[in-house]
Amino acid sequence: MEPMKLLVVDDSLIMRRSIERLLRSGRFSEIRTASNGQQAFEEFRTFRPDLITMDITMPLMDGLTAVDTILRDNPEARILVVSALADKSTAVEAIKRGALGFLLKPITPESLNEAIEDIL
Repeated sequence: MEPMKLLVVDDSLIMRRSIERLLRSGRFSEIRTASNGQQAFEEFRTFRPDLITMDITMPLMDGLTAVDTILRDNPEARILVVSALADKSTAVEAIKRGALGFLLKPITPESLNEAIEDIL
C-alpha cells in the first residue's frame, strides 16, 4: 500500500496530538496539522493530503467553511469531519457540503480507523 498524507485540523492541541498518535503508525507516512480552517486551507494547498480530519468549531474559519473552501479548490479532497457537536443537523450539513464522513468526539481508535477505511 502506498504511503499517504494526512492533515489533522482541530483548534485543540490535545485533539490534534491524539489523532496524530492514533494514525502515526498506520498508513500515513506524513502528517501535518492546522489549528483553524484558514490554516487548514493554506496547508491543503501546499501539502495536498490524501485525507483531512476536520473539526467544526474553530477560530478564524470554522470547519464547514473550510470544507467548502477546500472542495472548491479541489473537489477530489477527502474530508472526515470529527466534531463534538452532537447535533445531527451539523453532521448532515457537513455531508451535504461534501465531507465524506462524520465522527463524533470523543473518538476511539476503532471508530477513527473504521471511518478512514470507509473513506479511502
